[in-house]
Formats: sequence, C-alpha cells, structure tokens
Amino acid sequence: MPRKAGSKVVMVCRSCGKEKTTTLKKDFKLKTDVVKPETGPEAGIVVVEKKTAFEALPKTKALCPKCEHKEAFWWMQQTRSGDEPPTRFMKCTKCNHVWREYE
Repeated sequence: MPRKAGSKVVMVCRSCGKEKTTTLKKDFKLKTDVVKPETGPEAGIVVVEKKTAFEALPKTKALCPKCEHKEAFWWMQQTRSGDEPPTRFMKCTKCNHVWREYE
C-alpha cells in the first residue's frame, strides 16, 4: 500500500513488508478505493480489493473436460522431484473446474 511521507511516497509490499521510497511529482494523487458492506456477515469488514487470485493468472485456449468451455486460467507448479518437468494446472473460466496436464 502506498503512503505519503512528506514529499515522498513509500510503497510497502503486502506480503513481505519491504519498502521502496520515491519522490512525488507535482500532479501525483494518492487514492485508495475502500468498500464497506452495510449488512450481512461481512458488515464492518473493510475490503481494499476484491479480485480473486485467479483473475491475475494468464488465460489460454483449453477445452474444459466438464463443461466443454474453451478458455481456462493456467499456472505451473513443481509437484514431483526437481529433475522432472512441472505440472500445468488449468481452471475453467466458466465453471471453475480444475484439471492438470503433465508434460
């Protein structure tokens, strides 16, 4: 999250806490969108961003084995020993079905 510190902006990583400082430009505006649900179980909880982790993943053309939709998110993960190739996981953008492809 960015924050102002005099004539500088301090950017802080949400994961590790590492900070980076830069100087402000004259037309710089610091803006954060905050949404507070009024009712329900999330009332009183501040939501800074509402994107899921999958929305940040790349998409590819792939046929879903469950619904036959033709687009999926994908990511690679090392599931076996280091000398074996990684496994590619796919998640359908329509029905959220997850499957894997071995290389």
